[in-house]
Amino acid sequence: MQRFRFSVGRLPDEALLSGLATGDPELAIGFVRRFQHRVFGVAIAVTGDPQLAEDIAQQTFERAWRHAQIYDSRRGSVMTWLTTIAHNLAIDAVRSRRPEPVAPEDLDAMLDVVSETPEHRALADEASSRLRAAVAELPREQGRALVMAGIYGMTAQQIADWEKIPLGTAKTRIRAAMGKLRTTLASPK
Repeated sequence: MQRFRFSVGRLPDEALLSGLATGDPELAIGFVRRFQHRVFGVAIAVTGDPQLAEDIAQQTFERAWRHAQIYDSRRGSVMTWLTTIAHNLAIDAVRSRRPEPVAPEDLDAMLDVVSETPEHRALADEASSRLRAAVAELPREQGRALVMAGIYGMTAQQIADWEKIPLGTAKTRIRAAMGKLRTTLASPK
């Protein structure tokens, strides 16, 4: 291995990237140290999860190592290229996260838990206890549709498919539940 006459930290970004491609350990370490904070920052900004951001940063440097030979300085700086890789990997990771579906029979038990109990009243503030009470008063079908849409982020089509009902019925249940909640929560009790 050839030693450099000057500090690796003073090398231009392109030279460090070229050294990364050749597998030089000293240049690889210099490359990672120079860009690690920025790459991690992009990943954490997109994901909001430090553990996932660390994984994405590692994947970013692995991808940079594998594809260093195709870097084209005419299309942007090394920093731009690297942060674009990190950003794309982070977006892919966020998109791949899917909430786990809950069986409809489990929703009934969840709706029962929403009802007022002394423990809930002691732990929750007034607004959340009013919301729980209002949801518990809804007809079962409307409550289920509302929870599936509002808490689990399901679309009306997904609810219709899950409940095996027409799409219009799912939309009506959600809309009716929201209307009843609005009325109940707006009244000054």
